[in-house]
Amino acid sequence: MLKEFHTMTSVRASSRPLIFNGVKVFSATQYRQRNALGETVERWLKEHPSIRVADFVVTQSSDDSFHCISISVFYRDLNSPGNARAELEAMQ
Repeated sequence: MLKEFHTMTSVRASSRPLIFNGVKVFSATQYRQRNALGETVERWLKEHPSIRVADFVVTQSSDDSFHCISISVFYRDLNSPGNARAELEAMQ
């Protein structure tokens, strides 16, 4: 049974059109994990040097018992098949 959300808020970091070929979602409901979520995203980005971030979307939702923070990372992977590196560099 799905619980009804009391609040849900999303914020995009940019208003420009998104050009991406991958999405990674990081989320946490526990206090300690929520506080470390930014460091978790940074660590993942450092572990994947071919990733170029197109945008971030931060979403906060809650119900009677839980508060959840999600960070969605929209990215271009320079190592993905069929990816034109020049196309990406031209857009930066």
